[in-house]
Amino acid sequence: MSNLLDIEAAIQKLPQNDIRQLAAWIQDYLDQSWEQQMAADLAAGKLDALIAKAEADIAAHQVRDLNEVLRDP
Repeated sequence: MSNLLDIEAAIQKLPQNDIRQLAAWIQDYLDQSWEQQMAADLAAGKLDALIAKAEADIAAHQVRDLNEVLRDP
């Protein structure tokens, strides 16, 4: 297996279209990895406290609309 420097050098030799395709593949790979990690964390109960806090905040009307938050400097 090549090391990272070898891979970087090989990428620099690729045509731009191939680099864009590789970048898209890497982003898809990272997205899938993140989704798998989130699913595993959810199944393991690691997000239970955060979910409970969010539900309690919603029930107590202690939340703001996302559009309001984004407009607030």
